[in-house]
Amino acid sequence: MKCILSLAIALLSGSFAFGSTADSLWVREHYTKKEVYVEMRDGKKLFTSVYIPNDGASKHPFLMTRTPYSIGPYGEQNFRGFWNNYYIKYLKRNYIMVVQDVRGRYMSEGNFVDVRPFNENNDRSKIDEATDTYDTIEWLLKNIKNNNGNVGVFGISYPGFYATEAALSGHPALKAVSPQAPVTEWFIGDDFHHNGAFMMMDAFNFYSGFGKPRPKPTTQSARGYSFEISDKYQFYMAHPTFQNLKSLMGDSVEFWKDLENHPNYDDFWQTRNTRNYVQHISKNVATLVTGGLYDAEDCYGAWNLYKAIEGKSQNKNKIVMGPWSHGGWARSTGEFLGNVRFGKKNSEYYQDSVEIPFFEYYLEGKGSAKKISEATIFFSGANKWKHYNSWPPAYTENTTYYFGNDGSLSTNKPQNNGDKYAKSYTSKVDKPVPFAENPGHNRTNEYMTDDQRFAANRPDVLVYQTEELNKDVSLAGPLVADIFTKISTTDADFIVKLIDVFPEQFKYDTGIDGAGNGTNYPMGGYQMLVRGEVFRGRYRNSFTEPQAFIPNQPTEVKFALPDVAHVFKKGHKIMVQVQSSWFPLVDRNPQQFVDIYTCTKADYKDCDITVMSEKEHPSNIVLPVIAEH
Repeated sequence: MKCILSLAIALLSGSFAFGSTADSLWVREHYTKKEVYVEMRDGKKLFTSVYIPNDGASKHPFLMTRTPYSIGPYGEQNFRGFWNNYYIKYLKRNYIMVVQDVRGRYMSEGNFVDVRPFNENNDRSKIDEATDTYDTIEWLLKNIKNNNGNVGVFGISYPGFYATEAALSGHPALKAVSPQAPVTEWFIGDDFHHNGAFMMMDAFNFYSGFGKPRPKPTTQSARGYSFEISDKYQFYMAHPTFQNLKSLMGDSVEFWKDLENHPNYDDFWQTRNTRNYVQHISKNVATLVTGGLYDAEDCYGAWNLYKAIEGKSQNKNKIVMGPWSHGGWARSTGEFLGNVRFGKKNSEYYQDSVEIPFFEYYLEGKGSAKKISEATIFFSGANKWKHYNSWPPAYTENTTYYFGNDGSLSTNKPQNNGDKYAKSYTSKVDKPVPFAENPGHNRTNEYMTDDQRFAANRPDVLVYQTEELNKDVSLAGPLVADIFTKISTTDADFIVKLIDVFPEQFKYDTGIDGAGNGTNYPMGGYQMLVRGEVFRGRYRNSFTEPQAFIPNQPTEVKFALPDVAHVFKKGHKIMVQVQSSWFPLVDRNPQQFVDIYTCTKADYKDCDITVMSEKEHPSNIVLPVIAEH
C-alpha cells in the first residue's frame, strides 16, 4: 500500500513536479486558510482546514475531502499545494476547499476504526463516518460566509471510502459525491484480500506504518517497517508465514490482529462492505464513480460500487474508467503505464470533460449533466474513449473460450473424455511464481500491464492461446474463469490471467500512440497483462464456510474477475495463463486446509495440479464480447 501513501502525500502536500510558482502565488493572494476544530454530536472534535476565496462578492460551493492520511501542512500560513495538480482548477472557480483529518487520525480527536461500518439502524445518536460528514457539513454551512449552500465530496482510495460514506449521510446540502478508486470491499476484491487470498506484500508494507497507534493528536506520521532485505521476493521468502510477519509487526497494530482473527468472510468483513448500504443514498445526491482499468489496489471497488449503487439507489449515478493505475487521473497524464501506451493525455480529458463539469452542474447549476455519459470508458488496445447508456453495454455476449489440452484457446467445446485431455503442473512452495519478471524492491503499478513472457516459460504456469485473430475482439464487462481441476492436496490458489499477445513485428507508432515512458522495450510478441486475479480454492463454494478439497477428485473452481474494457486487435492473439502462486503479491497458500494465519512453515506442501479439458470437465473462461450491431 505504499502507493496509497505516496499518492496521499502527493495530493495533500502538493509534491507534484508540474506545479507553477505563478499558481502558488495566485492561491496565496486569492485564498485565506482557516484551521478549525469541528465538534461532532458526541463531543469529539475533528481538525479541519478550510480554504476560503477572498472574493466576497458572490457565493461559493464547498468541495470536501476527508482523509486518514493527514491534511497537512499544518498552520494557517502553510498552504496545501493545490497548484501542483488539477485541483487548482477548482480554486480558479472560487470553490471553498475543505480537508479534514478523520476521527482518530493526525490532529483529530477520537478513536480511529479502519473502514468503520455504517450504522444502518437509524440511531443517529451513534457516530459513524456518515454522521461525522453530516455534522461537518452542518458546521460549514453555519460558520463559513459566502457559501451557496451546496456541498460536494470527493476522494481517492481510502478517502474514496469516506466519499461513499458521505453519500450515506443524508444531509440535504450534499449534492454531489465522487468516490474515486474507492475502498469498497476488503475481503473479496480490494487492497488486502482478493477472493479470500491475502495480499501480503501490500498489507505488511502499509500497516507496519499506518497501523501504529496514535495515543494523542499529532502532525507526524508513523514510520513503517525498515526492511533488512531490499529484494522483496527474498524478504518474504525469508519470512514465509503470517506469524513470521506478525513477529516483525509487533503487538500494537490492531488491524493485523483483526486479519488473524477473521480469516473468513464473517460479520467483521461484511459490515465493512459499503455496497451493503448504498440503498441509503438519497436520490438527491448525484454520484460519479471513478477508477483505473489498471488499478492494483482498488480496481474491484470502482466497478462494483457503481454496480451496487445502480442496482439499489434511485439517484443519478455515473461511472468513469480510464487507462490509469491507482489515482492516475490525479498524478499522471494517462498517456502510458509501464511499456503500454495509451496515445493521449487522458487525465486532462477526464478532468475537463467529466469531473469538473459534474461538480459545476450539481454545485453551481452551470452546464448540463446530460453531457456526461452514464458510462465513460476508455478501451485499451484501441486507445479510445467510448460512451454508453449502461455498463456493461447492453449488447455484449458472454462467449466461452475453452482450454485445450494442446494449449489452444477456442470457442470449440471439447468432445472427448479421459485423463489425457488435461495439463498439469506442480506448485512448489519454495519456488513460487513471481508477480513480475523482476519483483524488485516494491510492488509496482506497472505490473498490471507487464509483459508475461517470463511466466509463460515456467513449468508451473499453463498457457492457452487463440490463433491469430482475423478481426478485432472487443471486451466490455466482467470475466468468469471456470476451472475444473484435480489437486493432490486439500487446498490451492488459482491465478487466472487474461493476456493480449502482440504480433512479433509490432512496434508503436509514436505519432498515434504517444511517446510512452521513453524506454525501448521490445514490444514484438509482448504479452500484455489485461486482467489477472487470484482465487483461494477453499472458498469455491462459500466465502463464509471454506471447504477442503478431496485429493485427486475432479472439482470445479469458478470465479469472477474484475471488468475489463479492452480491444484485442486483428493480428493479435488472446492468451490465458493459469498458475497457483503470485508471489509476493499474494501470500503463499500452504496448499493444505489449515488456518493460513496461524500455520507454521512445516504446514506448507507442494501440490500437483491438473487443469482438465474434457467434455465432462471443460475448463474455460467466459469473455464479455461486444456483439456486432
